[in-house]
Amino acid sequence: MREVVGDRTALLCLTGVLVSGFGTSAMWLTAGIWVRSATGSDTLAALTVFTMWAPLLAGPALGALADRLPRGPLLTWVNLGMAGLLCALPLIGPEHRVGALFAVLFVYGVSGVVLDAAETAVVARAVDVRLLGDFNGLRTTVNEGMKLLAPLTGAGLFARYGAVPVVLLDALTFALAALVFARLRVREPAGAPRVSRRGGTAAGTRLLLGSPVLRPLVCAGAATMLVAGLNGAMIYAVVDALGRSPAYAGLLYAAQGAGSVTVGLLAGPLLRRLSARVFAAAGTALFALAVAARGLPFEAVALAASAAIGLGLPCVLVAAMTAVQREAPDAALGRTAAAAHTLTMVPNALGLALGAGLVAVADVRLLLPSAALAGLVTAVWLGAGRKGRPTGAPSGGRSPADA
Repeated sequence: MREVVGDRTALLCLTGVLVSGFGTSAMWLTAGIWVRSATGSDTLAALTVFTMWAPLLAGPALGALADRLPRGPLLTWVNLGMAGLLCALPLIGPEHRVGALFAVLFVYGVSGVVLDAAETAVVARAVDVRLLGDFNGLRTTVNEGMKLLAPLTGAGLFARYGAVPVVLLDALTFALAALVFARLRVREPAGAPRVSRRGGTAAGTRLLLGSPVLRPLVCAGAATMLVAGLNGAMIYAVVDALGRSPAYAGLLYAAQGAGSVTVGLLAGPLLRRLSARVFAAAGTALFALAVAARGLPFEAVALAASAAIGLGLPCVLVAAMTAVQREAPDAALGRTAAAAHTLTMVPNALGLALGAGLVAVADVRLLLPSAALAGLVTAVWLGAGRKGRPTGAPSGGRSPADA
């Protein structure tokens, strides 16, 4: 951890993630509350999250921007653009503000995909190969920590002062993130052009699916996130089975967040000792067993299971992204990272939709073990190919000296 924090590029990227992540986590909750208060529609309120997620479907195409444009300036100007866009939102008249909010949220989602791809590529090139697992683990810790704190801040500001202070807070965090990223010294590749036009935007997806290292991790990530979506859709059924009010779900989410914060600190050391597949398989197995345990009607078990879900679920995502940073060629790294993010995150939305339908017609005590079984099968399949180097070991691609 000291080495990561001591690396100037890694520290600046983590600071940018921390600052902008706080505003983003505050905004996503406030947007739904704002729309619900203005329209009285639960459907429109739910669509705010979908609007921010929708651009993820175009991830490989959007990620190509991080391969075609200088990545350092891209991080700076996209953050500045979002700050300006958010500052303009309160100036829109009340009769058009909800429509303008949805437009801004869509652009928000687009910028998130681009920023994630650019940052992933910058870190892969600038940070020592040995520290990539540590960086991605700390990034998980930072993100999950913000999800614990920022939504409460956003909801509190909205309840006291309305939506405008939350929007301006988010704009300020984007502006601060732009200042942080402007200080990055990104070394662009010498000689050859930044991007290979060959293969276009689909090059990242083809690289993922054609790599014996990346394909199993991304496929396991997709399957695990599908199960995570099913599990997430059943949270209120679990709370109801415990005989608690819906607000109790907040405590379960907090326990899960604490688990994710913890595993982020452990990911780097573990990835230096284990292969990516073993690390991801162990995390997936822990996640699956915790999902099954949620079906037991005991509060202590439900809290422990939520913490274990937080510990296990991020493992496959951290392992997959670290492997992408190590294995993908620099010219296609933005597209590859964005494609990996799309392929692993879209199943989560599908799982939420499927779980919402299943929980209406079947007992959660049957659904949770079934979902857990799918997770365990994924873990066993992934662990079956456990032979391989730890992700901190040198590879045939970029060397530590190149990094």
